[in-house]
Amino acid sequence: MNHVESQSPSLTVILWMAGAIASFCALASGGKVLSGIIPTAEILFIRSVMGLLIVSLALFYSGRRSAFKTENMRLQVFRNIFHYAGQYGWFLGFGFLPLAEVFALEFTVPVWTALIASTFLGETISAKKRFAIVLGLIGVLIIVQPGLQIVQPAALIVLAAAFCYAVSHSATKALSAYDSPMTVLFYMCLIQAPMGLVLSVFDWVWPDQIQLLWILIIALTALSAHFCMTKAMQCASVTTVVTMDFMRLPTIMVVGVVFFAERPEISLVIGGLFMLASNLVSVSRRR
Repeated sequence: MNHVESQSPSLTVILWMAGAIASFCALASGGKVLSGIIPTAEILFIRSVMGLLIVSLALFYSGRRSAFKTENMRLQVFRNIFHYAGQYGWFLGFGFLPLAEVFALEFTVPVWTALIASTFLGETISAKKRFAIVLGLIGVLIIVQPGLQIVQPAALIVLAAAFCYAVSHSATKALSAYDSPMTVLFYMCLIQAPMGLVLSVFDWVWPDQIQLLWILIIALTALSAHFCMTKAMQCASVTTVVTMDFMRLPTIMVVGVVFFAERPEISLVIGGLFMLASNLVSVSRRR
């Protein structure tokens, strides 16, 4: 019997979430290292090509060739336009902001998702959801501190990236009625590769071997992060996963301090706690 499967469910989800957190931190570190050296569009292009190769081989050798076909190409394109924009803004943020601040602002995705669902999908926002949105927005204000200091454009870019991720997540949910997760992953790489090529062709910088290795790490950890998160969701409740996923923030703080000499502000910690509270309220069930 598989060793992990023989363990308790709590240990299983801890192991999957540890893999997800480690993957996200390695992914962010790669973006930080390459920031200002390799253009963002080029990183995303090479990453998409590598991801396309990996996913294609996995589908081919597992016999799941039906996953190469989508039942809703228009929705795939729509999703990937916003997902690409979200990734682009996320990677840009690494060049100007501490790693932990980028992660903290990314935790606004549930807030934007709720607002999008209410505005465009006609979903009703409950009192609990409204309270979660208020908590999330308070967290943003504490981190960004408008009026107390000059708001960095990079922070606004990351917030815009979080909004794009929210649109992408909503589209992913809609796609689940048509395509498998592997199909979504395949078309993510297939559609985003030419997008990255078009944006990078006039600003191409040939990466050296070390830089190419970092891009490979980015490609692999992007896939492993989402795989581990999906497996964790299968093993535990959304509340448990969201709570454990928040450990990304202190983990990336340590990475930033140790490897990039970053100094997180106390406002980031306080704002991050509001983000955690917002996410927990959002996913908690009524008793």
